[in-house]
Amino acid sequence: MEWGTLVATLGGAVIAMSGTLLADRLRARKEDDRGLGSRRREVYLEFIAATGVAHARLRELAQSAVSTTAGLDGASRDALAEAGVHQVRERLFIDASAPVAAAGQRMFERLRALRAAVAAGATLSSRAFHDAYHPYIDAVWAYRVAVREELEGRPLVPAVFGWSTWDGTERCALCEDTADG
Repeated sequence: MEWGTLVATLGGAVIAMSGTLLADRLRARKEDDRGLGSRRREVYLEFIAATGVAHARLRELAQSAVSTTAGLDGASRDALAEAGVHQVRERLFIDASAPVAAAGQRMFERLRALRAAVAAGATLSSRAFHDAYHPYIDAVWAYRVAVREELEGRPLVPAVFGWSTWDGTERCALCEDTADG
C-alpha cells in the first residue's frame, strides 16, 4: 500500500469535514443573528408604541377634570401599567444592544418624570408639564436615532425636519411665549 496516497486521502477527508463543519457553524450563527435582529426590531417597536400609548394617556390626564392628587397619581401610574411599558422595557433590556437599551432607559426615566408632573397636577398649559414634557420628547427622539443607527446604519438629525433640536421647544407656543417674556 502506498502511504502517500493514504495520507493524502485522509488529509483531504479532514479538510472536507472541517470545511463542512465550519460552513454549518457559520450558517447557524447567521440564522441566530437573523433571529436576534428580528427580536430586536420587534421589541424596539413595541417599546416606542407602549411609551407612546402611556404618553397619550398622560396628556389626557393633564387635560382631565381629575382634580385630586391621589386620583391623578393612581391614574398616571395606571397609564404606564395599562400600556405595558414595564413589561416591554424588561424585554428591551434582554434583547437590545447597549446603546439602544441606554436610550430606552433614559426615555423611560423621562416618561416617569412626566408621569410625576401629571400626578402632581400639572396641566398641558403649565410650566411644570412642559418642564417634564420637552426632556421626554428629546429622549424619544434620542431613542429613535439609536434604533435607526443600529438597524439601518443611517443617522437622523433634527435638521431633516427643519428643526434645530429634538425637544420641540422651538415649536411650542408656551415655551416660545416664555422665552419672549
